[in-house]
Amino acid sequence: MFRFAHSVFFFAFLLIPLLSALFIWFMIRRKKSMDLYGEYSLLKILAPEYSTAKPIVKFVLYSLALAAMIMALADLQSGSKIEKVKRKGIDLMICLDVSNSMLAQDIRPCRLERAKQAISKLTDKLEGDRIGLIVFAGKAYTQLPITTDYAAAKLFVNTVSTGMVPTQGTAIGEAIKLAASSFGESKHNKAIVLITDGEDHEGQVLDQAEAAAKAGIILYTIGMGLPEGAPIPVFQDDIQIGYKKDKDGNTIMSRLDETTLKEIANVGKGMYVRASNSDAGLNTVFDDLEKIEKSDIESKQFSDFESRFQFFAAFALLMLVLDLFVFERKTKWIKNIKLFR
Repeated sequence: MFRFAHSVFFFAFLLIPLLSALFIWFMIRRKKSMDLYGEYSLLKILAPEYSTAKPIVKFVLYSLALAAMIMALADLQSGSKIEKVKRKGIDLMICLDVSNSMLAQDIRPCRLERAKQAISKLTDKLEGDRIGLIVFAGKAYTQLPITTDYAAAKLFVNTVSTGMVPTQGTAIGEAIKLAASSFGESKHNKAIVLITDGEDHEGQVLDQAEAAAKAGIILYTIGMGLPEGAPIPVFQDDIQIGYKKDKDGNTIMSRLDETTLKEIANVGKGMYVRASNSDAGLNTVFDDLEKIEKSDIESKQFSDFESRFQFFAAFALLMLVLDLFVFERKTKWIKNIKLFR
């Protein structure tokens, strides 16, 4: 496996077309200046040792040296082998509600954004655990398969929005079922964290919670929202144009259904936490997750990465050394080669 340790230096390649443009401009200006003194045939007689090709050759050598030095700074590395790393942790699947009701602003800035912030903070605290993400509304989908790549987890969380699931609703039971099946044949201790406002529209949620509990999976629920509820904003081109209304023109209020979430946590032998404007609830859940016995989790990674910048540095040095032997005037022993006349 190959990688570049400092790929930011690749931006320096932009210098090459810039310098090329400046060189062409310089050559054009010099030719115009020489034309002021007389015709090319006359100048060729007056300055027989002058070479029009040598400056181009020298510029090419300088450009190759610059490109090689940029590659050296980027530090190409090769991984010599794959090693298995054992860590202790649990398998954790997070089920995040992305239905339109999660846009309600009884928790600032809104229920969904506060949930995403909390998940990112939770990910920062994980050490050795595997994490996955499922999003659901009227249907449930795997957004991120279970992994130890926390950077990827945070990236996927940041991309979550209410528009990513076309079917509206709140299929909590389907999300729990999908999360339970996502662990595969893993023998590690498992937990599901369900983050939603609890307004289940699909039913059978307790049956799925009971099935997960029988499989040894602990269920935690976090209620996003307040019991008194809040209207659901309606947006057009990222601008709020009003609130969602029913068929009679009344503003719909989205309220937290704590009863359902408490029942899920009770059946799943976990705990229920209500989020607030000051605490999204995941800190409490994380403290309880820490009490779960952690088992060995094996992951593979490339090790013994070795730097290969020396080859590019040597090539750059070679180009600069060759430049020392390329003079502006014609070389006697290759005068017969038309290119260098």
